[in-house]
Amino acid sequence: MRIVVASGKGGTGKTTVATSLAFVASQKTTTRLLDCDVEAPNAALFLKPKMDMHKEVGILIPQVDENTCTYCGKCAEVCQFHAIAVIGKKVMVFPELCHGCGSCTLVCPENAISEHLEVMGVIESGFTKQDIEFTHGIMNVGEPMSVPIIRELKKLPPKNQPTIEVIDAPPGASCPVVESIRGAEFALLVTEPTPFGLHDLKQVVEITRELGIPAGVVINRDGIGDSAVDEFCLANQLPVLMRIPMERRIAEAIASGKLLVNAFPEYQPTFQNLLDSITSGMKV
Repeated sequence: MRIVVASGKGGTGKTTVATSLAFVASQKTTTRLLDCDVEAPNAALFLKPKMDMHKEVGILIPQVDENTCTYCGKCAEVCQFHAIAVIGKKVMVFPELCHGCGSCTLVCPENAISEHLEVMGVIESGFTKQDIEFTHGIMNVGEPMSVPIIRELKKLPPKNQPTIEVIDAPPGASCPVVESIRGAEFALLVTEPTPFGLHDLKQVVEITRELGIPAGVVINRDGIGDSAVDEFCLANQLPVLMRIPMERRIAEAIASGKLLVNAFPEYQPTFQNLLDSITSGMKV
């Protein structure tokens, strides 16, 4: 079962939940965790995997042979992203706009366009001490798009077919989040009981509904803010599956790189109940 852990807002404790959920799952079944927050991956800080695979990834960028090109402009006409332009007897390619769709290569009547890999980052994989198969992506500094890396990360075949796959999605509600959530069987949405938390929760809920993916909510830092998140969840039939209280001891443990369920073993049954609720079809 593929479970994506997402949050419309950064800093809500999404990785805290994802790593502890994967840890608990690994105690009983084959588990894989994918850290799709490729701009700032940090799940490895908690699970401490030993990486044994390193692969450069990116997109295929057009390269024009101007000795063959007739400057017909068909490549520029087909490009929806304006990543290629023909001006007189000059073809200009803008790699930062290219999405690597290959349309320009396909329509070129002179076969004057070839493609080369523009490296955008790397994906790495390995195993943790708990035998969790761990994979994450790291985007190169300055790259404008993370979706191609996330796509390659999700396409990487597992070394052992997992029963549970946990995806740690990037924060927000933009294209990288949509790509991370796509294909999941359940979305676990982590939020906090504040106006910002509610605002961003609403956005990511819309994504899950647009994609037809059932969702539940974890309220982190419970006890601060107000009851607006609970009221929203009740009105929209979103089950609140777990609450993590606002406690200094929890913040200190997470800041020091400890798994929540390791620092406080009393949370292991709580996370096991959370996992059971999701895998049994939300019978809470």
